[in-house]
Amino acid sequence: MAAVPRDPRADEYPMPSVPHGWYALLRSRQLPRGEVVPLHYFGRALIAFRGADGSPAVREAYCPHYGAHLGAGGKVVDGTVECPFHGWRFGADGRCTHAPFAVRPPKVSLGGFPVREHSGLIFAYTGPGAPAWEVPEIPEATSRQFARPIDDVNTARIHIQEMRENIVDESHFHFIHGQREPPVQDLVTDGPFAEVRGRIQRRVLRWDIDNTFDVFMYGPGVMVVRVHGALLSLTAVALTNPIDDRTSELRMLYHVRKPAGLPFLTPVLKLAFRTQAFGEVREEIGIWDHKIHRARPVLLPHEKGIKALRRWYAQFYRGT
Repeated sequence: MAAVPRDPRADEYPMPSVPHGWYALLRSRQLPRGEVVPLHYFGRALIAFRGADGSPAVREAYCPHYGAHLGAGGKVVDGTVECPFHGWRFGADGRCTHAPFAVRPPKVSLGGFPVREHSGLIFAYTGPGAPAWEVPEIPEATSRQFARPIDDVNTARIHIQEMRENIVDESHFHFIHGQREPPVQDLVTDGPFAEVRGRIQRRVLRWDIDNTFDVFMYGPGVMVVRVHGALLSLTAVALTNPIDDRTSELRMLYHVRKPAGLPFLTPVLKLAFRTQAFGEVREEIGIWDHKIHRARPVLLPHEKGIKALRRWYAQFYRGT
């Protein structure tokens, strides 16, 4: 599919590339104390590091003094990030705390974002003003009843809104995921939160799967899908992050529940799920890479989810 010529219209979207909300930019384990981690999201070079108290910070990457990238050779000194070029230091709040040979630190700061850490994830908030809502904790991330997550990261040339529309695209569940027929789903919204409930009926390897699923959406960047079944129960955390105005990241964390009384079967279940799910996700990525945005898609009578989700999603562009 990569050999298919790319139509320039595939990079055109009528909405801003960064909807307002919380985004999980990295896992907690990816940010050890004493390290500066370079990031690139929201069309900007960023850094992440932990302050003196261990709390994470996500700030702009470029030093206001002379433009050095603090993630390229910068280091953490006493809970501040030190510029590799001239030794200026900046705290977790972004303010300059030290400049060699200066009588007092210059009154300059690194731009940054409100940050939260829980559920093994580090979230950053984009939008005007202070956050008015929070992403709730995801208990499966720390529960001993669930195995360590399967971590799968992919990028696609697509807007993150269309990544999210995937969960309410009824017909694709048959053609991509082997569902016998399009599921019946109802989208229930509550401000920046939304829920979808449905059923998965399909064959996986030699098993007939008949599972219910509950989807919880927390703004534009975080979605938690809980699948309940006799053979396999899992929680999938879908994290959609804008990299720039053309490229988005999809990070999937699959938390498989350990079978009661049969924990030794967990690796088998994880392998079976990985074998099936990874291929389907990559098939979707290949399609996303080449599709264009249809502001008015031609939908069949049973395809109600996309329009409903777009109405809910529009709130995350207000005030831009």
